[in-house]
Amino acid sequence: MIPRYTLPEMGALWEPEYKFNIWLKIEILVCEALAHRRKIPASAVSEIKKKAKFDIARIDEIEKEVKHDVIAFLTCVSENVGEANRYMHLGLTSSDILDTTLAVQLKDAAKLILKELESFRDAVREQAFRTKAVPTIGRSHGIHAEPLTFGLKLAVWYEETCRNIERLKRARERIAYGQISGAVGTFSCIDPAVEEYVCKKLGLKPAPVSTQVIQRDRHAEFFTTLAIIASSIEKFATEIRHLQRTEVLEVEEFFSGGQKGSSAMPHKRNPVISEQMCGLARVVRANSLAAMENVPLWHERDISHSSVERVIGPDSTILVHYMLRKMTGLVQKMIVYPKSMKKNLELTGGLCYSQTVLLALVRKGLTREEAYQLVQRNAMRAWEGKGSFLSLLKKDSEIKKHLSGKELGQVFNLKTQLKNVDKIFKRIFKNAKKK
Repeated sequence: MIPRYTLPEMGALWEPEYKFNIWLKIEILVCEALAHRRKIPASAVSEIKKKAKFDIARIDEIEKEVKHDVIAFLTCVSENVGEANRYMHLGLTSSDILDTTLAVQLKDAAKLILKELESFRDAVREQAFRTKAVPTIGRSHGIHAEPLTFGLKLAVWYEETCRNIERLKRARERIAYGQISGAVGTFSCIDPAVEEYVCKKLGLKPAPVSTQVIQRDRHAEFFTTLAIIASSIEKFATEIRHLQRTEVLEVEEFFSGGQKGSSAMPHKRNPVISEQMCGLARVVRANSLAAMENVPLWHERDISHSSVERVIGPDSTILVHYMLRKMTGLVQKMIVYPKSMKKNLELTGGLCYSQTVLLALVRKGLTREEAYQLVQRNAMRAWEGKGSFLSLLKKDSEIKKHLSGKELGQVFNLKTQLKNVDKIFKRIFKNAKKK
């Protein structure tokens, strides 16, 4: 019978047994297609289905001698099938089996990663709504800029994750192509209808044209997509690392009972998950470069890509799957400190309102350059610790000509700064389902 395989966890997807099961399924599907076209006896297909099986230890033993994995596999299966084995692998080349199997594995991997991406997206969305109204300071170049809310910061993550979901769906479609086209892709010894039959049964599309391999630009797109996802994760993790610094401490990774942060310093609570994410992202990005190096092959085929894919296929898919699962847990348990955010927001004595003061002066009739000069003059004095920004503005004789103390007080209004947060949330989450 045709072997059945269910979608495993990511690691098992790359185990030899899973791979060989797909190899065997492809070989049997080819026999089925040939029998439908009356190219081989139907009785032979029944015999193959009944007797075909493999033994991994035996495959390894044969491969040590023949130095060819597909031949070793076919030899092992043939030992069990008997005479009907002569109808197997008719008109095929090894890459027909290898590339079609890799397409199945990457398609299956994408399904698992998409599930984790969606879980991460949902976790970010929940935290975003939970902290939608929690004010914090925005930073540009690492320096205090203007206020926003922590929920809005997470809304940016949510939107980027939605884009990554769409990217991976496109990449999954691009990679889900198989081939059963023979030695250099000309179907010289097998009919294209066989390829169509096999691919349909595997949930793939036939490659419109192939050489001896499916063209590696497809794979490069897939692994580059994984690299983008990993880079997004690193971006989010880097933000958490910065916000967990002792002098900032606006956000913190959950620190469980019994957890220890340092062998030397008992007080340490480190952003270990975030740091791990940043490190692993480097591996996934490096693997995407290797996938792009695989695109230029010699003529109709060489095997310089094969050894690379045996590494980056499992590594990148397993890593991204793992990273997303870890980040989902991190976001769900993340500790947010609104009081620290308020304290940091007020750290510069109101400098975060410099633009609103500037615009208020412009509305009073000053040129932008005149207003900028007045505001910056006071802002630099406040920066140097010579008084709070608001008090310095109120004492400035030139400012007082245009803005009263009451008007300045109205300018320093956090609610006004954040008046459009709800509108942004509605725009981002209009099609999202809240849990």
